[in-house]
Amino acid sequence: MQAILVLADGTIVEGKGFGGVKEVVGEVVFNTSMTGYTEILTDPSYKGQILMLTFPLIGNYGIPPFFESDGIKVEGLVVKEACKTPSHWQSDKTIVRWLEDEGIPGIEGVDTRALTRKIREYGVLPGVLATYEDDAGKPDVPEMLKKAKKFDISKIDLISQVATKKIERYNVGGNKTIGLIDCGVKLNIIRELNSRKINVIVFPPNTKHDEILRGNIGGLVITNGPGDPSTLTNIHETARELLAEMPTLGICLGHQIIAIAAGAKTYKLKFGHRGSNHPITDLKSGRIYISTQNHGYAVDAASIGNTGLKVTMINANDGTIEGIAHEDLPLISVQHHPEASPGPLDNKHIFDEFVKLIEKR
Repeated sequence: MQAILVLADGTIVEGKGFGGVKEVVGEVVFNTSMTGYTEILTDPSYKGQILMLTFPLIGNYGIPPFFESDGIKVEGLVVKEACKTPSHWQSDKTIVRWLEDEGIPGIEGVDTRALTRKIREYGVLPGVLATYEDDAGKPDVPEMLKKAKKFDISKIDLISQVATKKIERYNVGGNKTIGLIDCGVKLNIIRELNSRKINVIVFPPNTKHDEILRGNIGGLVITNGPGDPSTLTNIHETARELLAEMPTLGICLGHQIIAIAAGAKTYKLKFGHRGSNHPITDLKSGRIYISTQNHGYAVDAASIGNTGLKVTMINANDGTIEGIAHEDLPLISVQHHPEASPGPLDNKHIFDEFVKLIEKR
């Protein structure tokens, strides 16, 4: 099987195809993690994106059951080499078979380092990836280029494609219960809360604040997810009404939603932060933590004046905001992923701080 990747700037990359036989469109982004591809591919925040993994061999430990959702969420996959002979005691298939089973197209034999340099220099580029069996099925490249140029991720409702449609409960018999607004939650967020004997009620993203309050909850989490945070006006309104009601934790997209609800603004990063090796600085202690990240937007530091917000963490590479708190409200909000999966466990203490806020209340 063959494959073609066409970027909006006219770049055409040909390679060997694997996985599903289809054509997909999305933002082409890169992730620098060396391991954790099963967790990364099942992260709902990647909906609407064609993911390129910079590590040269992907799939060498097969597909063990380390998932962050019910299946693959990326639109397509770009790798240097997809391993055909994996080794792991929990694996039951290759990455090639996994993508085939889920109908997700992939391309290998690609110079991922050159493509990564291009994205770092010019910024995130929309693209179209197509796999095909023979020359008779070869796609129309000029038409692919038109689709790539037309694609605008900010105009697509991605959250509704990955978030729950109904209220779900994850009870562990604890004496504390929190509500979670699902914008595309990674399952390890729920696992981390449950491990602290916290019962979790998961609400669909557009649930109104009065229905959430009827859950008799002691705290609120607004989760990660895909897309442009500035377009989520319904969730902004709900968050604005709930921030003063209870202790709140925002993660990734949830962090951006909370900032907007408080009166700040967000902006699109040139190529985003995606990987499990991003250093962040805690401004109070001066300590450096290594974090897992997956986001293409950030909170505008110049916009937080007169919002009651204060910056608690910054990215040690580019100085962008990684954490905020409120001067008066019981609020913790982080741009990175404290639940990791994959990645280092440096930032799990964020969940412990959230629990302390609940207990204090």
